[in-house]
Amino acid sequence: MPEAVLEPGSFRDRSARVFIQDGDVLRGLNDRALDQWNTLSATRFFRRFVDEGGLIPTERVQDPRQSLLAVEGEWAAVLRHERVPFVSYPYEWSFGMLRDAALLQLDLLLAALDEGMTLKDASAYNVQWRGVRPVFVDIASFERRPAGEPWIGYRQFCQLFLYPLLLTAYRDIPFHPWLRGSLEGVDPESCLNALGLRARLRGGVLTHVYLQARAQAAYGGTSRDVKADLRAAGFDSQLIKSNARRLRKLIAGLTWKRGHSTWSDYTKCGHYEAADMDRKRRFVDEASASGERRLVWDLGCNTGTFSRIAAQHAQYVVAVDADHLAVERLYQSLKPERNQRILPLVGNLADPSPDLGWRNLERKRLAARGRPDLVLALALVHHVVIGANIPIDEFVDWLADLGAELVIEFPTREDPMVGVLLRNKEDQYADYQLDVFERCLGTRFDVLKREALGSGTRVMYWARPR
Repeated sequence: MPEAVLEPGSFRDRSARVFIQDGDVLRGLNDRALDQWNTLSATRFFRRFVDEGGLIPTERVQDPRQSLLAVEGEWAAVLRHERVPFVSYPYEWSFGMLRDAALLQLDLLLAALDEGMTLKDASAYNVQWRGVRPVFVDIASFERRPAGEPWIGYRQFCQLFLYPLLLTAYRDIPFHPWLRGSLEGVDPESCLNALGLRARLRGGVLTHVYLQARAQAAYGGTSRDVKADLRAAGFDSQLIKSNARRLRKLIAGLTWKRGHSTWSDYTKCGHYEAADMDRKRRFVDEASASGERRLVWDLGCNTGTFSRIAAQHAQYVVAVDADHLAVERLYQSLKPERNQRILPLVGNLADPSPDLGWRNLERKRLAARGRPDLVLALALVHHVVIGANIPIDEFVDWLADLGAELVIEFPTREDPMVGVLLRNKEDQYADYQLDVFERCLGTRFDVLKREALGSGTRVMYWARPR
């Protein structure tokens, strides 16, 4: 039997640990978690959300010889979950993605309360994506609601969903560095300070931020049993539902009003003649269609023109760009289509998401979550080498280490965009030359096709790592 490998990020729930075995995602349940699963699996809302795509399809493993029961004797039962195509984290999502994930959590909570259950936590990491469709994956988070108790996940929901959304919607403060810097999210006092005095009169701030900050100051070091006090006061499910509905209305109404960023309008700025763009599309289409593509990375995807082309020939495309607004626009364009083939993510290649969490194992860097078969790096190299000051050979080496075929575009020094980046930096980047790039590329890749675009300032390459 293949070895069952513990998923390091699942250790926080002692009653239900996740393992990977022969490609399957398995969850071991102790006696208490099994009892909760039996209740959950019999509910109407569970089947409805699975059928609609909001809950991960899950089944109990019936043959113990094919499960962790044969390996880990402590488990009373084992569940098998459908595997998501690619794992992502909240600090890589766009504003709309974080908002839609929050709405899914609240919808699940409200549906669970209607059938006597609740969510025992509210971590944003419990949501993953099939393309642009959010799916809740932590089945063990559901439990029967203890009578008289509040929703204990409320504060966590605020810190990982509501506060980051408020910071971006009300103050245009990006939440990505905040969430990457703290896996616990944004605490209420920090959120209140960042929002400022004027924002205290805006929707949700007084109730969900200011009062939370006051409560944290008052009860943070108390020895009192606050849950027992609430239970004695008669905290019922209607109060939880009322609060959840108010949260849902607030979050659904939040918008991020930024209308312009450095690269979100890149495709409209006339950097390409129509004939050049057509040739570039054909080049990418040919390379993408040349073999079976399980996973494609589109690095510097902008608003996804070439992600869509690659998705016609691939099982899944991860589209990454450092420009939050560009990724948000891509997400919003894919959302009406209910696209399940393209996952848009916010990420800076020059400052990538590292391994994070306990022992640096809870959250993984991008390459540790799934290696691509094909990488697109279009209109990107000059931003990495000149804009981010990464040596050209370092960038090519990193691409080669991914072990994937590569479609890369090199804008020469005569290109107008390169001219802008090189302004007052000519001496510093004297090695940004076509011949230097081709020499670096040739040491790590075999070039299958080379094509200069009609403008004469951009060259396309399709290459295979040696």
